[in-house]
Amino acid sequence: MNFKHKPIYLALISILSSTSYAAEVQVLDEMVVSGSRTATKLSETPVAIGVVNDNILKRDKPKTMGEVINRIPGVYWNDLGNEQHSMGIRQPISTNAVYQYLEDGIPIRPLGVFNHNSLNEMNLAGSESVEVVKGAASSLYGSNAVGGAVNFLTARPSATPFASVSARVDTTAGFKRVDTAASNSWGDLGLRFSHYSSRRDTNNWQDYSKGDKDSFSLRGDYALNNSSLLRATLVHTDLDAAMTGGLNETDYRNTPGKSINTFTYRKDKTTRANLAWEAETLQNGLTTVTLFSRKNDHGQIPSYTLSGCNAAAAVCQGTLNNNHVDSIGLDAKHQQELSWLSSRLIAGVYLDNSDNPYFSNNLRVIRDPVSGKNLSYTLANSTNPKGVRDYSTDITNTAFFAQWEFTPLPLTRVVVGARSDAIKYDFVNHLSPAGSANYGAANESRSFSHVSPKIGATYALSRDSSVYSNISQGFTPPEVSQLYGKTGIPNLAPATYNNYELGLRMGFLEGALKLDTALYRLDGRDTIVSYTIAPGNSENRNAGRTRSQGMELGLNYDAGMVDARIGTTIATHKFQTYQVSGSLDYSGKEMPQAPSDITTAELGYKPMAGARVALELVHQGDYWMNNANTVRYAGHTLLNLRGSYLVTKELEVWLQARNLADKRYADSASSSYSGVGAYVPDTQNSYTPGAPRSVMLGLTYRFGGR
Repeated sequence: MNFKHKPIYLALISILSSTSYAAEVQVLDEMVVSGSRTATKLSETPVAIGVVNDNILKRDKPKTMGEVINRIPGVYWNDLGNEQHSMGIRQPISTNAVYQYLEDGIPIRPLGVFNHNSLNEMNLAGSESVEVVKGAASSLYGSNAVGGAVNFLTARPSATPFASVSARVDTTAGFKRVDTAASNSWGDLGLRFSHYSSRRDTNNWQDYSKGDKDSFSLRGDYALNNSSLLRATLVHTDLDAAMTGGLNETDYRNTPGKSINTFTYRKDKTTRANLAWEAETLQNGLTTVTLFSRKNDHGQIPSYTLSGCNAAAAVCQGTLNNNHVDSIGLDAKHQQELSWLSSRLIAGVYLDNSDNPYFSNNLRVIRDPVSGKNLSYTLANSTNPKGVRDYSTDITNTAFFAQWEFTPLPLTRVVVGARSDAIKYDFVNHLSPAGSANYGAANESRSFSHVSPKIGATYALSRDSSVYSNISQGFTPPEVSQLYGKTGIPNLAPATYNNYELGLRMGFLEGALKLDTALYRLDGRDTIVSYTIAPGNSENRNAGRTRSQGMELGLNYDAGMVDARIGTTIATHKFQTYQVSGSLDYSGKEMPQAPSDITTAELGYKPMAGARVALELVHQGDYWMNNANTVRYAGHTLLNLRGSYLVTKELEVWLQARNLADKRYADSASSSYSGVGAYVPDTQNSYTPGAPRSVMLGLTYRFGGR
């Protein structure tokens, strides 16, 4: 972004580079923004952060979000098909609300309405980099930033005219995708458009797996004068995906491409608009004010709510629901550089008001006992067309945050910060009589508040290395669905998580080889768990304590013809306290879907100018499938291949081969077996099968600069 006026970003970086500490560590000079909500040297950031930059995104042309962020040690995006997913960052792989997903530092969803699939609302084609903060980050980003925060930075307008078009096809997966982009700057104004459309048809290895997505991003930057600018972004996504669902033990072993579903689906439409004003309001002080809005419409017949669909049943049950979000908010922050102790103060306020209407109805599902397929459905309660749940929740989140960074001693940088969040739910039940046995909870207002502190420090061991430590806290309030999804309202408090970490960053061979490693422990208290009062009757309670601890190790090497990376994490995740009922206690057990180790590695070779071939290894260790620690998934190791060749300056051809050895594996494996009574794998175990060997061919044409 080269406007005729000097960008204030360059002035800010110049200020940062002038500190005495920054001058000491020269090799580890990568800039990140997510660790302190402003551009900061990675060597000064006392928190574990993984970065995937623009060069990697353009080089590797990822198909899924996992192919981007899973290369970061300690991060695992789990593929559930058609961009649906779960996540594991310093936590077991789960659908829990313990992550914060951001775009340019603004949450893409309001608190209380977390969805484990919400990264499908991102337009990766419109991002120039992705940063993952690992560990509790609630002092900066508020609730749900417990296991980590994933921040997508939108692509800036180019200084000169640029355009590109890319097409790819994978016949095994029945997948096609087209990407387009265009950008330019005219004096003080720069614009960028980024888009992709993907289609997965029914002609592929998996039954009932159709999925369509269209996503586009618009960004405009306008320099108001020498010291201020406006930045506007608009992002829209439209996803229409079949929800294949899991397989039982026998089908997974014998027919992994089978689906028992024929009508379950997920339809998401999301629109986000941000307008940010940035200005040097004081000498060496930068103020940023961002107005934002969100619209999210999420409708589904989820496969995971189908129940009673056993081998003998001709009729079973399901649900149809719609969850909508309308948000408007303000994020304002100011950073002030101070000469005393070479310090910097960052402080701000966050306001978010969201309306969250929700509707659900029960379904009567017709099933074919011979084929095992769920064929069709009708409304189970046709006498009540308003559904079994019809409510809205007005969600208000007000937060104040501050962080002070200073250099008390040579080579030492200290960061102290905190954020205070106030949360209010105003719940209105649209069914009558509200609060009765069949019509949901009574109207009410409920508030939560929490202060999340952090303290950390970095120390420069040499010009090529630094060590850091960090103590921080994360929290997550009860989700709207946890409070109001049933008739009675449980008395729930926010769950809190204390994070402790010690890290080391080193550079070797003049920066060609870089090491980034961390030891961590994350202790959860008042974790919300399901407590069984009696068979068929359960409620949410603050009854759990958890502990996750491990080591993350990343090595990256890039020197001319050869490049390589390896990222690995070795961890344990345990229930410290989890009493499920008066007679069933999982305290001391390992948490399910918590692999003992996860490793990704890649070796790349450039045989000639414009050409590269790379072999990638993806390893997931074994894990327990159930809370009782009696059913185990053996883990898997996959090999992938990438190759690309720049035919001309503008034209590139490329190939991606996945699962070269054609291994049978599961993207997700779980079991409902409680450890008590008979173990019946075909009714208690569920697997999301991984894709067999597939080959994708692609073609990209670019014009001009980026």
